[in-house]
Amino acid sequence: MAKARKIVVRCCPSLLVEPLQQQLQKAKRLHDQDLAMGYGTVEMPYALNRKYPNAHSEWKWQFVFPSWKRSVDPRTKIVRRHHVYERSIQRAVKQAIQRTGITKHGGCHTFRHSFATHLLEDGYDIRTVQELLGHKDVKTTMIYTHVLNRGGQGVRSPLDA
Repeated sequence: MAKARKIVVRCCPSLLVEPLQQQLQKAKRLHDQDLAMGYGTVEMPYALNRKYPNAHSEWKWQFVFPSWKRSVDPRTKIVRRHHVYERSIQRAVKQAIQRTGITKHGGCHTFRHSFATHLLEDGYDIRTVQELLGHKDVKTTMIYTHVLNRGGQGVRSPLDA
């Protein structure tokens, strides 16, 4: 098997670049093994499947976090590897929270709230946070501002910059 090219990861925290690179290489190796065994395809939306008939087996369309086992697609009866089941990740996060001894309720969605809150604490404007979170209405994003609770103390003079 040829050595996989290093994949460029953009818009990723620098702390996660290397682990994500490793995950992509692991997924690529798995995909190559599946292809060699006559598998290695993913389901494509109908229009894309017609436009690009071989895309279903191309690396760029594969899952970053593939399932550890192949399964039969119930609709097409094709054996393929799907993505990691969402519940598996949720369960792992819950277990990690319990192992740390944190007694507060938390889950995957907690990271989203933390991300938004930290951006606002770091001075990012509400519209940027709205766009990053994919909120249609800024009122939804405004929910995160209540935790800042800085009042006049949160205002920084331009002279201090």
